[in-house]
Amino acid sequence: MANNEDIFKKVIAHAKEYGFVFQSSEIYDGLSAVYDYGQYGVELKNNIKDYWWKAMVQLHENIVGVDTAIFMHPTVWKASGHVDAFSDPMIDNKDSKKRYRADVLVEDYLAKLEGKINKEVNKAAKRFGDSFDEQQYITTNPRVLGYKEKTEEIKKRLYGAMDAEDLKGIKTLIEDLEIACPVSGSRNWTDVRQFNLMFATQIGSLSEGASEIYLRPETAQGIFVNFLNVMKSGRMKVPFGIAQIGKAFRNEIVARQFIFRMREFEQMEMQFFVRPGEELKWFEYWKEERMKWHLSMGIPAENYRFHDHDKLAHYANAATDIEFNFPIGFKELEGIHSRTDFDLNAHQEYSGKKLQYFDPEQDKSYVPYVVETSIGLDRTFLAVLSYSFTEEKLEDGSERVVMKLPPVLAPIKAAILPLVRKDGMPEKAREIMDKLKVDYMCQYDEKDAIGRRYRRQDAIGTPYCITVDHQTLEDNTVTIRERDSMKQERIKIEEIAQIIAKRLKA
Repeated sequence: MANNEDIFKKVIAHAKEYGFVFQSSEIYDGLSAVYDYGQYGVELKNNIKDYWWKAMVQLHENIVGVDTAIFMHPTVWKASGHVDAFSDPMIDNKDSKKRYRADVLVEDYLAKLEGKINKEVNKAAKRFGDSFDEQQYITTNPRVLGYKEKTEEIKKRLYGAMDAEDLKGIKTLIEDLEIACPVSGSRNWTDVRQFNLMFATQIGSLSEGASEIYLRPETAQGIFVNFLNVMKSGRMKVPFGIAQIGKAFRNEIVARQFIFRMREFEQMEMQFFVRPGEELKWFEYWKEERMKWHLSMGIPAENYRFHDHDKLAHYANAATDIEFNFPIGFKELEGIHSRTDFDLNAHQEYSGKKLQYFDPEQDKSYVPYVVETSIGLDRTFLAVLSYSFTEEKLEDGSERVVMKLPPVLAPIKAAILPLVRKDGMPEKAREIMDKLKVDYMCQYDEKDAIGRRYRRQDAIGTPYCITVDHQTLEDNTVTIRERDSMKQERIKIEEIAQIIAKRLKA
């Protein structure tokens, strides 16, 4: 998929026009970086959740699910490090009055350097043809080596300054690289300041008398504080996992790019508890498993890649992202992290409760290590939506926009369409609709010419259209039209359900 802002704009417009995503509180001019899911969006979103839950919980006997509260005791966030360290470096441009994350400005600069390296490699590949040795070229070409050296130096300075919380150092780096504001083009920057991303709110009464609590910035801590409850009540044996789908909230400095970065978003997370020393084996296992899940949706492998972290969080000993090729370029979709025993140890210390597992095989107790898989539901929605959006020119010269959604995720599985609104066709179509809707999300539509109705279903990604016509009334057969190929075939009414079931599994 091209790195194409125009495609992105079309996807956003299509999402609104066809009831997938709306701006929150739009009649009041909206709320920045907050979105609502419309009638088809909620179905697609629920289907993605179900698809993940089935793969993660239903198909793994040693993984169970929970649904924990958004509000948690404030000490949870002290123990997890969010109160003291959950902040981003913020910088403003004095001319455009636009606010940016300082580290992202530098990372965007690094992405441009990477683009220059790729450009050099592509040029050389064209020049040398089949005899081109990419590895040798990357390690010997002076220009590429220059870009690589500069990249490493910038990373060293950026991540060193971030670790040391050296805000002046980050600003100096931005100035040294002559990074300009993308809006004003000026380099007139404020100082860098820290900005805590947690939303604070008030609650009636707490035992300590404190009244400030936070909206959770991640769902993982709800799993960690329930580790003992789940382990004991579920008689779980290490290795085992706890999965959760839930809302999280972050007061992002720069929330843009549609539903890619929002202030209220949904995560699908699984924390997998393992023996200390076995975490890196399980880290590799879950890397592979998660990539298989993404590919099982039918989106080609070239749209995904792993990106290992240059800078590890203080609690991790291994971390990688699965990135997806959005219209805005390759961006993070899912994180797989080996979190060691940091979280359980911290909660053990702050709560005074032992968060340990007795291992009968080793005849000893220990705090398990954790491997986390954390995927953004909204980002997965956007990945599926943007990949599926297709503009096609047909043989007759006309055009259509079709959402080539994986059938298993499509909001509507089948549309039931009477050819005309008379001669008993609507009644027959309703009969079919009433039978199918018990098992599948279906839609009945009798308005407009049949061609226009097909286009409408294409635009929302409905895999199959069932048309009731004059012949149906004679021999109980209908035409079934397949979305992507637009091929139609005649089938018996009693075969419809099993044909849809078979194709949804394919």
